[in-house]
This record gives sequence, C-alpha cells and structure tokens, in this order.
Amino acid sequence: MGLPTIVRSACTVSCLLFAVPIFAQDYPYRPVRIIAPNPAGGGFDLIARVVSQKLGEQLNQQVVVENRTGAGTMVGTDAAAKATPDGYTLVVGGLSNIAANVGLYKKLPYDPLADFVPLGMVASYAYVLVSRKDLPPQSLRDIIDFARANPGKLTYASGGVGTGQHIGAAALAQITGVKMLHVPYRGAQAAHLDLQSGRVDLFFDNASTAKPFVDDGRIRAIVVSSAQRFPGLPGVPTIIETGVAKLDMEAWFGIFGRSGTPPAVVKRLESEMTKVVHAPDVARRFESGGGRVLRMSVAEADTFVKAEIKRWSSLIREAGITAD
Repeated sequence: MGLPTIVRSACTVSCLLFAVPIFAQDYPYRPVRIIAPNPAGGGFDLIARVVSQKLGEQLNQQVVVENRTGAGTMVGTDAAAKATPDGYTLVVGGLSNIAANVGLYKKLPYDPLADFVPLGMVASYAYVLVSRKDLPPQSLRDIIDFARANPGKLTYASGGVGTGQHIGAAALAQITGVKMLHVPYRGAQAAHLDLQSGRVDLFFDNASTAKPFVDDGRIRAIVVSSAQRFPGLPGVPTIIETGVAKLDMEAWFGIFGRSGTPPAVVKRLESEMTKVVHAPDVARRFESGGGRVLRMSVAEADTFVKAEIKRWSSLIREAGITAD
C-alpha cells in the first residue's frame, strides 16, 4: 500500500506544480472586467473603455467595463480589492483612488500598496488654474501676494471635496502659505457657471475641460499644473516656471490588478498593457482629448505609484483636507 500512496502523492504534487502554468497559458478563458470607480463619462470611465477595447482585441477575449460608483471612488476600488486574485477583475487606478484617498480618509477599506499591483500606466491630464475674467490679480504671483495680504478673501471652486480640483488648489495654498476660501460644487459644470458669472474667483480644473472657456474669453488661464506646458494652451506657464511654488500635478490613470494574482498572469497582462499604450490609435485617442500617454516600464510604474502615494497623502494631511 506504501507504493501506491507515494505514487498518488507524487501525482498530486505534479498536478499542483503544473496548475499555475496551465492556468496562465489558458488565460483568459472567460471575459475580463475592468472596474471604473466613477460614472460613465468621467476620466476613469474613458480610460476603462479605451483600454478594454484594445485589450480585448489583443487577448481575443471580451473585456467589459463595469461602473461601480459610490463614496467618491471608494466603492468600486474596494470591490476590486476584494475580488478573487485571478486576473479577471481589474480596476482603473488613479491619483484620487490610489494616492489621494490615503490622505483624505482616516479609515480606507483597502490598502493601495498591499491590495493592488500596477499592470500598466495609461495616461495623465494636466490641471489649469483659471480665474474669473475680471479678477484684478492676473498672474500667479499677484494672486498669491493678494491672498497673503487678504487671508480668506479669495474664493476657489471645486467639483467637490476631495476631488483633484480641490486638492490642487489646497496644495498650492498650503505650499505658498496663504488662506483661500474653498467653495465646493457638485461637479465641474456648476463650478464653471459660477466662475464665469463672477461668483467665485478661481478654479483648478482639468485643462481640456477649461480650454474652450479660456479660448472664447469667458475665463482667464493663470498657470497649468503639469511639469511641462499643456499643448492646448501653449502660452500659459507652468506653476514651476513662475517660481512661485514647486508643484506639479496631473490626474494620472493606470490599470491595476489584485495582489496575489498568479505571476504568469500578471506578466501576461503587463505585456499586453505595454502593447496597449504603444498602439498609435490609443495614443491618438488620449492626445486628442488633451491627455499625455504614460509609457513606463513595470519597475518605473511601481516606483511612480509609491512616490505619488507618499507625496499626496502627506500634502493632503498637511493642508488639512478631509473627506470624512
């Protein structure tokens, strides 16, 4: 009886040893879903839909987008964090749900570093600080000087507490040591209406969204938040160029998988995501909307995400921003 037992044990071990390679080789044998943790039409949704189409073509398998909304970006992101780590549930991770939420919430239901692994960065979008067209100070230095001399008098709009628009303006105020009054709205559209009518003074908005209003003279562009100038507004300097503050900020997005996913599956997805961001049609889609395609190696993406989490969680806490 000893020999058959040994044989059976050997067979069991062999099966276990070959299980992961076979699983990885067959991946994906069913549809893959990408969770976009905000409603259709938002930045997360755009990334998810462009990537899902291209990734589906490459994998020869259906890749579906699932919009899981609620509590900002937390509900959808948490759902991905609790999914089976098999490569069939991915999530769009970005500045807000991966980096900023760490500082915004005292108790986050997921851990961006422990629960997720970046499979590939995709694109980023600059913000632009815009003002009502008749605001007397017309440069960033003039605005900061005025704010320093008149604490709390200048108002700035945002699409809501904890949004990139809020974080960008609050971080700028924190770094320059000035106080401005935050006026949160339910979305960028309402904020723009009040900015254009002169009810608020400033708004740190997505550069692509603000550009049409700048172009037709309804608002004035002051600075862009990115390290390089925004091609759509080439005459507008960066914050760093002005010498007023050392701040660069972009709304970045990437595709993340669950930690614990079989290494071979992770490697396959990393390889496919590299192809996605190097595809000319994908680049055209993002660049036409004012985005910048992020072509990073796996190591670069990992380093970038860790640095962003550290930087923004610290800045947000120092600025006293909270979503709780």
